[in-house]
Amino acid sequence: MSDAKKDRPWLIRTYAGHSTATASNALYRSNLAKGQTGLSVAFDLPTQTGYDSDHVLSRGEVGKVGVPVSHLGDMRALFDQIPLEKMNTSMTINATAPWLLALYIAVAEEQGADVASLQGTVQNDLIKEYLSRGTYICPPAPSLKMIADVAEYCYTNVPKWNPMNVCSYHLQEAGATPEQELAFALATATAVLDALKPRVPAEDFPALVGRISFFVNAGIRFVTEMCKMRAFVDLWDEICRDRYGVEDPKFRRFRYGVQVNSLGLTEQQPENNVYRILIEMLAVTLSKKARARAVQLPAWNEALGLPRPWDQQWSMRMQQIMAYETDLLEFDDLFDGNPAVDAKVATLKEGARHELETLDGMGGAIEAIDYMKARLVDSNAARLGRIEAGETVVVGVNKWTQGEPSPLMTGDGGIMVVDPAVEAEQIARLEAWRADRDAGAVKAALADLRAAAAEGRNVVPPSIAAAKAGVTTGEWAAQMRSVHGEYRGPTGVSGARSNKTEGLDDLRDAVDAVSDRLGRRLKFLVGKPGLDGHSNGAEQIAVRARDCGMDIAYEGIRLTPAEIVAAAQEDQAHVVGLSILSGSHIPLVEDLMKQMREAGLGHVPVIVGGIIPDDDAAHLRKMGVARVYTPKDFELNTIMMDIVTLADPQAVAAE
Repeated sequence: MSDAKKDRPWLIRTYAGHSTATASNALYRSNLAKGQTGLSVAFDLPTQTGYDSDHVLSRGEVGKVGVPVSHLGDMRALFDQIPLEKMNTSMTINATAPWLLALYIAVAEEQGADVASLQGTVQNDLIKEYLSRGTYICPPAPSLKMIADVAEYCYTNVPKWNPMNVCSYHLQEAGATPEQELAFALATATAVLDALKPRVPAEDFPALVGRISFFVNAGIRFVTEMCKMRAFVDLWDEICRDRYGVEDPKFRRFRYGVQVNSLGLTEQQPENNVYRILIEMLAVTLSKKARARAVQLPAWNEALGLPRPWDQQWSMRMQQIMAYETDLLEFDDLFDGNPAVDAKVATLKEGARHELETLDGMGGAIEAIDYMKARLVDSNAARLGRIEAGETVVVGVNKWTQGEPSPLMTGDGGIMVVDPAVEAEQIARLEAWRADRDAGAVKAALADLRAAAAEGRNVVPPSIAAAKAGVTTGEWAAQMRSVHGEYRGPTGVSGARSNKTEGLDDLRDAVDAVSDRLGRRLKFLVGKPGLDGHSNGAEQIAVRARDCGMDIAYEGIRLTPAEIVAAAQEDQAHVVGLSILSGSHIPLVEDLMKQMREAGLGHVPVIVGGIIPDDDAAHLRKMGVARVYTPKDFELNTIMMDIVTLADPQAVAAE
């Protein structure tokens, strides 16, 4: 095939942001110089959940999993010397998407850009936040309205911008089967389009459908994953044509970006993750008809902590080698007419259609959130059970576990650590920003924003005005909370024991025996302090503890240490388990342990799970934490036996 017919490469991105806007800006400019062709911004948890850096819930979370953006000054620093008019920027932001887009537009205007020519994406998918990621603020119905506000605004004012990125990525991370990932994502897209349809003229609707994009996950079973992408293409085409009457095939195109699976990256023998990442990339690049439009790859060490610039560069080079050194882009689709592929795609479509019918019967995605959450928790329990039983082989984890130590782990421990001083510096800048602005202009902008939300007007124009007046992220979100209220999503964990008791007899006997000695049922409290919404691990620990016969309390995500201590006191918990995956374990656990002692609960054992480096684990044990678990502790039954032992008054007496 001649070079003239060669396919264009996908957008090459790296998901990045940490510490401060200035540090992240330096990282972006360096990555662009190395050949990255688009930006993908990671925001920290306070920014994602609508809190300023000095809020009580932000403690320990500032700059950890992304960049803190509290106001226009931070956004200005983030894109300093990066011409937004020439950039394609993806912002992974959901609950605060109207606000971050408003800040982005305000900075673009300051740069002198033509706003109508801006290109990029805001994720803006709240439904999966209730199911898997936890960065929601308001209840589902007003959240859906804000998604539609952004889509309607962009359609009119920023026509090249993707106003919503239906994100099935976290569904797979939460345990979704390929059929569930297909169905739950497509149901989310139809919920948004149904909300948008009455808001635009009928003749404009097909073009609006054409702006909806998707963000997916590609796992290690790369043939199945490639077939899943072909199924996505077919099903979306069908929905656009049959449900919405979109005739132009250009507007029915399934446009998606991808981050390959981080869930499957292992802490054990982490160098093997390089192969996993490459194999997973094949799923979304090999098939021309189902090829991703943008790809970002995790780094080999993400199961250990934050990747360094070199680690991100290595993942970017992997993409460049595939796009520019191989002949992949010179061929038509490699799988057309392949009987094995056609059969697998047909099976996946049939399973997804069946699941979609169930969701439609419930009234659509918004009404089916509790059902979908429960299905994901069950699927994830089954997935973990197969790994524990050795039915699913994970190299270096449950097979071939002996190996040479990795030379990549020397020196700095193989990861980047965010300086704890970053938080205090960010708070100082925030205080200076508040002191310097026009208080009257801020007050007026907030009043208009609140009125727009209460009256059902589009919140994007008053958000842009608020951005320019100097309003902060926490102030913006506070208006939404005041109008729409706070929301606590379903946990998907029922209190009733399941019938999945295989292999749990000994544990159940041990729980019964210890409960007898305690004089009541062993009470285990599972808590998630801070803003980390990755609840999969906490849910699976709670489910297994329940199935072992413990009396569990799991209140869901986003709790202050004080709330967890109060619950431990009220429930008279025998053991408290904390799950923290955002890297903020040291300050949060320190705070909780202090409050436990002050509440007279210093004798109650506390266990902690998360992505915790060895040095930090030793530090936590010095604070009095009884056990520390990381992703390498995948055998849940071993953890259960530890909980039983910690709660056993006989074992305590023996010590």
